[in-house]
Amino acid sequence: MSIQARRERERAERERLIVTAARELAESEGWDAVTTRRLAAEIEYSQPVLYSHFKGKGAIMAAVAVEGCADLAAELHAARTAAPGPKEALAAVGAAYAAFAERRPALYDAMFTHASDLPFATPQAPPPLKQAFGELVEALRPLAGDDDLPTLTETFWSGLHGLMTLMRSGRLPRDDHDKRLTILINRFAR
Repeated sequence: MSIQARRERERAERERLIVTAARELAESEGWDAVTTRRLAAEIEYSQPVLYSHFKGKGAIMAAVAVEGCADLAAELHAARTAAPGPKEALAAVGAAYAAFAERRPALYDAMFTHASDLPFATPQAPPPLKQAFGELVEALRPLAGDDDLPTLTETFWSGLHGLMTLMRSGRLPRDDHDKRLTILINRFAR
């Protein structure tokens, strides 16, 4: 192995270590606890090493968000493809999305709540963002009828996100979550 290849491998490993540490720290203590100083201590590298990989906390959060979108895409794909029909697939995707947001709140916030420089809904969007959205598209495709599929998908996603955000913030009671999710899915599965 050449020296250059070894350096590139070590750099990729450090970057992976930074993203993993940020993700774990955010999940355990929230994003306010994630600072470059704290991350440097966690991974036992200096702050300048972190800055040689990422411009700052926002760039680290963006890397975590991209990783989270890959995870979400995989979960949505598994839910969609395991369902016996289109309506069941949409219900399974909606339930998987909601479960992901509940199970991984800090990751979900990095992906869809905190400000980000990630280019959503553009050709420049990283592949995991496109894949996660693509799973929503595929769940709605057989049910879209004459509706514009991308716009329909954005509307469905907005509904899911709104339900999760309002419930997680205490603005909607948790007790009726399943009922609200069922109503949303049924409106789109007609």
